[in-house]
Amino acid sequence: MTPDTHGRLPASFTVPGTSSFWEFLAAHDPSLLPGRTLPPGEVTGALHGTTIVALAFDGGIVMAGDRRATAGPTIASHHIEKVFPADEYSAVGIAGTAGLAIELVRLFQLELEHYEKIEGTLLSLDGKANRLATMIRGSLGLAMQGLAVVPVFGGYDLDRKAGRIFSYDVTGGRYEETDFHAVGSGSAFARGSLKKLWWPGMSAEDAVKAAVHALVDAADDDSATGGPDTTRRIWPVVATVTGAGYLRVPDARLAGTVAEIEAMRRVTEPGGGDPR
Repeated sequence: MTPDTHGRLPASFTVPGTSSFWEFLAAHDPSLLPGRTLPPGEVTGALHGTTIVALAFDGGIVMAGDRRATAGPTIASHHIEKVFPADEYSAVGIAGTAGLAIELVRLFQLELEHYEKIEGTLLSLDGKANRLATMIRGSLGLAMQGLAVVPVFGGYDLDRKAGRIFSYDVTGGRYEETDFHAVGSGSAFARGSLKKLWWPGMSAEDAVKAAVHALVDAADDDSATGGPDTTRRIWPVVATVTGAGYLRVPDARLAGTVAEIEAMRRVTEPGGGDPR
């Protein structure tokens, strides 16, 4: 970019434009956007986030993610965070290449904030889901080189007065999920767990417990998914999104939930004692 000799901002900053920060950045300096392809060669050492679950309850959604990140066969982190507020009424969880996913989330948060400042109102939940799809599509080049980002998005729809969940593929395809969904390496095991744990009209408290239980079940069978670590006091990141907004579940509450799940598993597994 050629600097302005008069010390003024470039014209792209001073003329009326789009309410999309992504489109503004693409016009101003495309090199700042994620999605650039890399030179040929093998990418090594990239951290990967693993399992995210989301489920709807009566009045909103719960989203939860384990805390483990892997680099090949090695556990690279025990405390990475994978669930973030997108704005006041929505949340996004990340699986795939951790660094690129976190960069995408930060840009998505800025995209929604920019829209609100320009338009003076919140983008609809469908609009948010569509914006995220466009951003994922812009990273297709990196996905084709093995650096995929596969988020799950959800929130409280202020028009429908209900929680909704959206999944994506690496091409930016957007799909609305009903009831519950999971992404990441342990997703098959988490979905199998949620099939048994979810029911229509469940409360927020029941949904939080089901989400944590699904992550515990996924960690049993998937080495890349980290279960609750009672020794280090590391718990999953769990958040609810309702008409009151995004709210992260406190660790103290999660510790009690994990203790309940562990007690239940002790009495129902073989050799665990009399379930009565």
